[in-house]
Amino acid sequence: MSLLKLLKSQFLCHLIICYVFLVSGLIVNLLQICTSPLWLVSKQLARRVNIRLGYCISSQMVAALDWWSGTECTLYTDPKSYPLYGKENAIVVLNHSYDIDFLCGWTFCDRFGVLGSSKVLAKKELSYVPVIGWMWYFLEIVFCKRKWEEDRRTVAQSLQNLQDYPENFWFLLFCEGTRFTPKKHQISMHVAESKGLPKLKYHLLPRTKGFGITVQNLRGTAAAVYDSTLNFRNNEVPTLLGILNGKKYHADLYVRRIPLELIPEDELECASWLHKLYQEKDSFQENYTQTGRFPGPIVSTPRRPWALINWLFWACLLLYPLGLLLAELISSGSMMTIIASVALCSSASLAVRWMIGQTEIDRGSNYGNNSSEQ
Repeated sequence: MSLLKLLKSQFLCHLIICYVFLVSGLIVNLLQICTSPLWLVSKQLARRVNIRLGYCISSQMVAALDWWSGTECTLYTDPKSYPLYGKENAIVVLNHSYDIDFLCGWTFCDRFGVLGSSKVLAKKELSYVPVIGWMWYFLEIVFCKRKWEEDRRTVAQSLQNLQDYPENFWFLLFCEGTRFTPKKHQISMHVAESKGLPKLKYHLLPRTKGFGITVQNLRGTAAAVYDSTLNFRNNEVPTLLGILNGKKYHADLYVRRIPLELIPEDELECASWLHKLYQEKDSFQENYTQTGRFPGPIVSTPRRPWALINWLFWACLLLYPLGLLLAELISSGSMMTIIASVALCSSASLAVRWMIGQTEIDRGSNYGNNSSEQ
């Protein structure tokens, strides 16, 4: 093990990363609350301010993937579509199979300059998670309760509110509704058989209603759907905890740009189109399993330094006073004070590890485990 790898695996390094992320995130959350009066004066200015504040949080996780773990993210796409990425609003349809699939999506958002403004259709429970969930509230993330009669109205309204958004955004959809597991896949394929739908090998059946309402309400706002399929080389099973330990992964992402006008407006035809799309996604995954690559050329997407610069800024801002405080506590010689300080730092580490736990597949929702839900 090299010295650098040994350093990355040390608890002290993890403690520093957790401390900087948690404290800076809570500071940003407080600043976002302070922007509340600004919404009454200038909605667009408040949005732009919150985009920058949100970037301060989400880019720290991108920095962990890009710069701390050194994970390689390779993009397969049409070179003719590549110049449009980041220059237009888009709906991103991504498979949901890994603990860090959202983080890989964030990384590509950062590389195309839309990380701070991008959106996701997320379960309502995530809005209660400190730092990330609270940040999302001010970024106008679209939350759903997974109760269609309620979500039909609230999700549509939230999407319509994005029609005048001041900066380009990508709206991320996990159409499968939940992360892929063998149990959920078995249930999903039973439903496919009962409905006469083609079976999928690497995906769950897509939830067509969420996709349909998104396309309906973003038509004229978003220019295209980015059909995105993510996989990891050598059967890697990436986790956020692995990223924290500095483990390097190798992600491959295949993206197809599909103009929104090619997607049917009729609800049933739109649902049929989505099922066909997932059959194609399944064939891409099958091809990747057999050949170790996606179709099409590789397009270079270099890392941008801003995520690293942002983390270094917060680290310098927060670690210096912490160091002075710890030095003063140690020099005081009070054992109780030292124990209290260690307990506080450990609590910060445990808090971040709890948030990491919410992203793990085995801690995922039961959504999709009951065949009646399909």
